[in-house]
Amino acid sequence: MTDWFSSTRRNAPIDFADRLANSEMFSALFRDGMALVEETAAYLDGEGRVQSKSLPRAGSLAYATESMRLTTRLMQMASWLLLQRAVNEGEMSAEQAGNEKNKVRLDTLSSTRGGSGWQDLPQELRDLIERSVRLQERIQHLDRMIYESRHAEAAAIDNPVAVQLDVLNAAFGSRR
Repeated sequence: MTDWFSSTRRNAPIDFADRLANSEMFSALFRDGMALVEETAAYLDGEGRVQSKSLPRAGSLAYATESMRLTTRLMQMASWLLLQRAVNEGEMSAEQAGNEKNKVRLDTLSSTRGGSGWQDLPQELRDLIERSVRLQERIQHLDRMIYESRHAEAAAIDNPVAVQLDVLNAAFGSRR
């Protein structure tokens, strides 16, 4: 006879966030993120540096501010992507990554798109900023899916009553 707990674990729902984090979708996100980091670095060290010298005062100040925000945003995202890849490849546990992830800020340094000097910025820089913000949104979404589901799962395991209530709800449906 099989014990009750192991039979409920076998019938546990599939963790889509974990599967997503280990999927081709994550691999594509990783490639996109690292490519954007490289493209931005090449632009800021090359053509962007040349273009920034010809900007008016407001544009020059906006360029300095936005390029710093862009660089910081990309480095934070690259850190998150590298942490997640380390978990996926077994180089780090999810708990270790969770602790390290607390040092990564995915929710800061948004650009002041439309602020003073924004229109003076080279179009290439504005495009890189827009792409980085979209990438940031994708990573934030995946981060919430992965770490909120792990947190909820850990909380359920810590509370045996909640586990039993979930099993009852799954078996009989919620009646309110």
